[in-house]
Formats: sequence, structure tokens, C-alpha cells
Amino acid sequence: MKRRRFTSAAVGLAASALLPVPAAASHRRIGMGDLDELETAFDQLVTSDNLAGGTVRLETRALAFAHHAQERLAVGTMSERVKDRLYLLAAAFTGTALWAAVDDHAPDRARGHLERALHMARLSKNPEIELRLWGHAALLAAQRPGGLREALDAAQVARRSAACRRDPLCSSFASARLAGVQAQAGDHNGSLRSIEIARKAFQKADSGAQRPAWIGFYDAAELDGLSAVVLSRIGRHAEAEAHLHRTLGGLRPGYVRNRRYYTASLALAQLRQGEPELACTTALSALPNQASDSLTGRTGLLLHRFDKGLTSRAPGAQCTSEWTARYVTNKGQQS
Repeated sequence: MKRRRFTSAAVGLAASALLPVPAAASHRRIGMGDLDELETAFDQLVTSDNLAGGTVRLETRALAFAHHAQERLAVGTMSERVKDRLYLLAAAFTGTALWAAVDDHAPDRARGHLERALHMARLSKNPEIELRLWGHAALLAAQRPGGLREALDAAQVARRSAACRRDPLCSSFASARLAGVQAQAGDHNGSLRSIEIARKAFQKADSGAQRPAWIGFYDAAELDGLSAVVLSRIGRHAEAEAHLHRTLGGLRPGYVRNRRYYTASLALAQLRQGEPELACTTALSALPNQASDSLTGRTGLLLHRFDKGLTSRAPGAQCTSEWTARYVTNKGQQS
């Protein structure tokens, strides 16, 4: 069965079974030390996402831990600080489930996660998690036909968040994501202005500051990657290719999902510049090496676009035959 055939009900049932539910009569005092297990679990989920991307397994695990955090809120006594942290963790875990569904192009599941995550985020009073969630909301809306207006509004909310006023790195990240949506909506000048704002803010950011685990991926290589997405969407493919080479040269080893995504983006940029042989070589390197190593939805979508573009531009080329054989085999393994 393909991963995207899982229903919301199946995800929910699996999530509730993963962790024990505390007894309703138990009202023990919960302190910050009791949250270590959940903090560690969240870090592990972030690492898993960086490696494999959005999967139903990641989504299910994230929901299970969100449920666990909410159960602790329901049955324990605690200080305001601990309570806020538990709401933050519940929002963060649900946000990870949201991101997994967005990455897997499962909008129905994602919308349900977004509503719950934003509710918990407001109760946590934490601006960083709201920034993350509004960024995901923008990507989710942009996936829906006719959703670009909502995507722009969500990206603007993220850009105006308190987190962006406090931390230039957050401001840079939100501006880069906004630029991508603006480019998708056809606002070329606006997208270029936003990506320049992102670069200037990034230069002001304190690289040694303590930040949430979820934003740990955002570095100079990722900024180049998001810049390439903008440039590609406005038709500046040679510039996009240059940024993508810098991205792939600078990505840290643990970011396997992003490496595949940007490799597929590079193949498209090369193809659109009339270099099918080079593009084929690049695209082939983005395919998984084994059946158990599946592509995430966004990368799979890019490679689908590449496949259609290649067969249209170079239908009789040897490289097209080689690509088609590998691509069809890989798609069969993912079923």
C-alpha cells in the first residue's frame, strides 16, 4: 500500500497506541525535569525528518508524543512555566505531524493538525512555534489550487511575528519563505526584495544563540537553496543553478531529505537551460538507492516534473531512456 493511502483515522489510532496514557487519578507534581523525555523525543523527530522527510511513521510518532504532552497537562499539577512548556511541546509535536503531512502532500490530514497546533501554540505563548506553524500553513495553502492568496497572508503573519522582531535568524527564515510564495504568485519584484531582506537579516544573526531544534537546519546553505527556489520560479534558471551548487556544497551530512530535494531542483534548472544529459545525471543521483529508502512527496513531485519535461524536450535521447528505466523501476518500488 502506498504511504499516502493511509487515512487520518489510521494515523490517529496508531498514535494513541504508541504511548501509555497516565492514570486519570494521578495528580503528581510535574517539574521541568519530567519534560526531558519529551524534549529528547522532539529532537529525535527533527533528526528523523532531516534524514527521511515527511512520512506517515514520522507523523504518527509526532502525534503520539503530542498526545502524551496533553495527557500530562490533564493529570498533573505544575507551575506556569512547566505548563507553558508542555503546551509548547504539544504544539511542536503536532507541528511536526503537520509538516510531515505537508511534505507528503496530504492536505486533509495537514489541515487538522494545523488547527490543533495553532491552538496549543497560542496557549504556550511562544512566538517561535507560532512562526513555524504559520510558515507551514503558507506551504499547505500554496499546495491547494487557488490557495496562493491564503499562502501569502500566512507567510506575512509569520514575517510579522514577535520572533522575527527578536531574532534576525527568524526574520531571515520567514522572509525567505515569504519570497518563495511571492515568486509562486507571480510577484517577481516582491520576491527578490524579500530574499534580499532575508540575506541582510541572516548576516546580522548571532550564530551562537540558543534556538529551537526545528530551526537548526536553517544556515547559509539553506538560504542559498531557498533563494534558488525563488529564482527558478521567476525563470532565472542559470542563477538558480549557481545557488543550488552552493547549497549542495554546503549542506551538512545529516540533511539527506534536503539534499535530495535540492538535487532534484538542480536537475530541473539544468534541463530548463537545455542540458538534458547533465540534468539526467543529476536527477539520477536524487533517486533512492534501495526500495526501503522512499522519496518524500515534495521531492517526488519535482522528479515527476523533471520526467515530464525530459520526455518532452529530449524524447529520443539515450539519457532519456536511461532515466525512464530507473525512474519507472523506482516508482514501482515505492508502491
